[in-house]
Amino acid sequence: MRTQNYSRKRQAIYELLLSTDAHPSAEWLYNSLKPTYPDLSLGTVYRNLKLLESNGSVKSVAVVDGCERYDARMTPHSHFVCKSCGRVLDVFFTESMNDITEKAYIDGAKKVDSYNLIFYGVCNEC
Repeated sequence: MRTQNYSRKRQAIYELLLSTDAHPSAEWLYNSLKPTYPDLSLGTVYRNLKLLESNGSVKSVAVVDGCERYDARMTPHSHFVCKSCGRVLDVFFTESMNDITEKAYIDGAKKVDSYNLIFYGVCNEC
């Protein structure tokens, strides 16, 4: 994690994000950390998520039922969102990003640095 100045709560938010592949919301993170950090506020979670996102440590991957969902896995991958239960799953390609962007026709783009591809459907659990 690249931080400007150390914060125990920020570190806890980041470590919890790293420890799960559930792509949690700020509310989920808040409810999970509140017992350990009784003075934690939901606003603190949101502010730290935005800071972690701005420094490239986490990314917002989708909005499900009005809640932004986050991911700390920064290796190139896409996501699948279940329209039934709201579950967010990682999707990995065997092709490299270069292969994918070369196959995509992008009018006016000189160079593609990143992409955000989200699939929607129904997961195996539903």
